[in-house]
Amino acid sequence: MLRSAVIGMGHIGNLHARIHKEQTVSELVAVCDRDHERADAAARALGVPAYYDAQEMLDHEKPDVVSITTGGYEYSSDHYEPTMQALRAGCHVLGEKPISNDLRHAQEMVDLAEKMGVCYGIDMNHRFTPAARAAKKWQNDGRIGELLFCNMALWIGKPQPLDSPYYHLKALNPHSVDIMRYFMGDIEEVHCYAMIASGRNIYSTASINMKFACGAVGHLTSSYDIARGHPMERCEVAGRDGRLVFEDMWREATLYPAGNPMKEVYTNPVFGGFSNFDDTFRDRITYFFTQVARGDKPSEIDGSGRSGLEAQRVIHAAIASLKSNKPVRVADTVE
Repeated sequence: MLRSAVIGMGHIGNLHARIHKEQTVSELVAVCDRDHERADAAARALGVPAYYDAQEMLDHEKPDVVSITTGGYEYSSDHYEPTMQALRAGCHVLGEKPISNDLRHAQEMVDLAEKMGVCYGIDMNHRFTPAARAAKKWQNDGRIGELLFCNMALWIGKPQPLDSPYYHLKALNPHSVDIMRYFMGDIEEVHCYAMIASGRNIYSTASINMKFACGAVGHLTSSYDIARGHPMERCEVAGRDGRLVFEDMWREATLYPAGNPMKEVYTNPVFGGFSNFDDTFRDRITYFFTQVARGDKPSEIDGSGRSGLEAQRVIHAAIASLKSNKPVRVADTVE
């Protein structure tokens, strides 16, 4: 039986911890937060000890698997220290996105996980759904064929003032870029345009053109200016043999075979299947525990730390493009 813990007991951390409690291959043994009230409240609700110092918790409880659900500046600056501590302790780590908006820190975390030989994943929960897997199976079965283009859109409403002009690009688009890379592979070059909507202090809606390493082209539209409803995202992948559309994470995937008016649809059953956003976390976290428990190699982790790092490189390249008003190669991105 694996021993698990959660570091960072905000809303998302409590969600992780509740899902940890559901696992059949592990036991939640502790929660940790520097805020004593948050740690204590979570501990009472979950029936486990509270810690206020991550290293103390790691030394005393010796967990096998740790969720890092801290926040910080641009929703990622507090990931680095506890992640490095947990990795040095030999823990398998599932971190919240974005992996880090300091690319040097992100690289250090990925490198340390590889050195320690432990599994390191990022919570890219938007594609850990039956609908996404149905769409990917169509692709793997050869029903899309040679890739031509990918159009991705993701929108939610966040009207409040945020940390930096680039918060929306950095904090929302790890999901978008991860989904595009899932179907299309590495992104080679980007060109970004963005607007600051009325009343905003950030680039709140963006348009990013992309060139993939496979030769295909693509486009991402993302926004913090539209009140979240359903659907809230859409991915279209087109190839010579077919086109698939994957909508609203868990809701629906549709295959349109080329030259054939008959489409194929996967629709998630509301009852007995995914019915709300929390289920995407449940799928992603449970799959990470499954991979760790069955002994999958760190290189086999779906939604790995390295994938999280590569997604963030694409976002940093987009920001560099926005600043220069020129296309930017992802490989040329520096901190």
